[in-house]
Amino acid sequence: MNTKIITNNILIQEKLGKTLPVTLIDGSYIDVLYNARDRIHEGAKLLTHPLMGSVKPNETPYRTIIIENCKGDLDFDSLLIIENSIETSKKFLTQELVLNESILEDFKVIDLKLIESALSGLEIF
Repeated sequence: MNTKIITNNILIQEKLGKTLPVTLIDGSYIDVLYNARDRIHEGAKLLTHPLMGSVKPNETPYRTIIIENCKGDLDFDSLLIIENSIETSKKFLTQELVLNESILEDFKVIDLKLIESALSGLEIF
């Protein structure tokens, strides 16, 4: 399986980048979703839900998505999920987050733990 991680969380790249390809987005939560959508238009398929976990888009600046990075026919299920996730996120992202460094570090770890859990379920390693 040609798996790829898309994230704006540097901790993901540091911890998982040695074993899996990571695209580090220099941007926001929604920028990660847009990048995943662009990959889906090229034929990629979602392996994790863009809104997984109980942390809402207005509560954390970090998001990580795992895709099957392939070229081919458009996967309409993945496209529908990512488009709905973008619209849902836009509804939540009406205010800018103001968080101190300690809280930001906590959210990085939460994002990492969610993805590690998803990876163990996907049996990629």
